[in-house]
Amino acid sequence: MATPTYEIYAVKYGGPYNRPACIVNWFQDMDKTAQINYYIFVIRGGGETIVVDCGVDPQLAKQRNLDSYVSPAEALRRMDIDAARVKHLIVTHVHFDHISGIQLFPNADIYIQEKEFNFWVKNPVARRAPFLFVTDSVANRYLARQKGKKRLRLIRGDKKIFPGIELLLVPGHTIGLQAVAVNTAQGTAIVGSDLAHTFSSYKTDIPSAIITDLIVWMKSYDKVKAKVSSPDLLFPGHDLALMADYPKVAEDITRLA
Repeated sequence: MATPTYEIYAVKYGGPYNRPACIVNWFQDMDKTAQINYYIFVIRGGGETIVVDCGVDPQLAKQRNLDSYVSPAEALRRMDIDAARVKHLIVTHVHFDHISGIQLFPNADIYIQEKEFNFWVKNPVARRAPFLFVTDSVANRYLARQKGKKRLRLIRGDKKIFPGIELLLVPGHTIGLQAVAVNTAQGTAIVGSDLAHTFSSYKTDIPSAIITDLIVWMKSYDKVKAKVSSPDLLFPGHDLALMADYPKVAEDITRLA
């Protein structure tokens, strides 16, 4: 049986937001600003609909004063996807803009790297100030309560979860960040999440300033570049170009591949 091909969609739920450029690109342009969007991603094909990341929960969005924001559940409805009925949810990492909305997907199986889960749920270092700043304690407690439930799929390293879809362990930004390699009509594409915030990081070899292990991060860059069919199929987590340069299929939703 032939391997299914999938389509990949970027779903914007917030932005654009101004950030210091030196955060988006490590120690670069320290006197400038950069703009980013907040996204979740959808993979469709082979009879499956898979959501990548959870976005920010409406309550946290209010606490953080996020303007230009819609609930990820509302954004998904523009694709006729009911978040409460999603069956497969890939969590790339446990930063607030990727984990906070997890309770919007109560019936989804949760695919997360075991290393990532164990750090944020079990390691006391995760409760130190630099880590608390980038995560959501409410979502983390919800995630912790899934331990032992069938829906929690703890992944160890690279793993194919469906024909044509493989999770890739790509640490550096966090201890257990994972990307998603997807078989598309154009070849193997990779939803890289925050392995790079913008396309420029893959071109310059300079990641963002939110780093757990810079040496490991460089090795993760090498890994995805060797895996992807072409550089233009390696998608970052926050680039405005994901909205501007691809076919629009609904409000704030584009088809990447």
